[in-house]
Amino acid sequence: MIARRLLVSGLAAAGLGACSGLLPGQGEPGPIYTLAPRTAGRLPGPPVGWQLLVDLPAAAAGLNSQRIALQPTPSSLQYLARAFWTDAVPTMVQGHLVEAFEGSGRIVAVARETVRLRPDFVLQSEIREFAAVYAPDAAQPPSARIRIMARLVRIADRSIVAAAQFEDTSRARGHGTEAIVGAFDLALAPVLDRIVEWTLRAPGAPARPAG
Repeated sequence: MIARRLLVSGLAAAGLGACSGLLPGQGEPGPIYTLAPRTAGRLPGPPVGWQLLVDLPAAAAGLNSQRIALQPTPSSLQYLARAFWTDAVPTMVQGHLVEAFEGSGRIVAVARETVRLRPDFVLQSEIREFAAVYAPDAAQPPSARIRIMARLVRIADRSIVAAAQFEDTSRARGHGTEAIVGAFDLALAPVLDRIVEWTLRAPGAPARPAG
């Protein structure tokens, strides 16, 4: 899958070789990339009778950025040179979560803000991994690895009714920027799908007919 892309100043996408080609933040500003994960869409079953607020995910400083993170070793974090996401990673994930819930056709109302929404639950999350991870054999393309911790909180008493972790990994088809961004698309889609399905079935938030 190829992610949608917006080019800035007519610059072409920056290529990436093996780990020796990692250049954290050097050079002129480059292209901006946006993810387009293909989520499952509509889910079977009646709509639930409650409303959901999707909170802005938390993230460590290294991931709370528009930079495309690379992890050449387990203890280091770098960034793809001259390439950026359209938004900071938490904002981007929040938007895709809202779209995935809307696409499920199973929820009365879902939003990232309380305007025109009287939420019964809030989905809080923490992005723990969102990087292209390299294997010990640097000749292999990296794998996009995404890991998100989710908590469903009941608004009435601020109690956590369910918590779970979701993760997925997808190997890029090459070392280039387009291939790496495409791997993030493939890894993010199942994570979004699992969070939506889990939330709609979570204990304390029963799926009951709306109205």
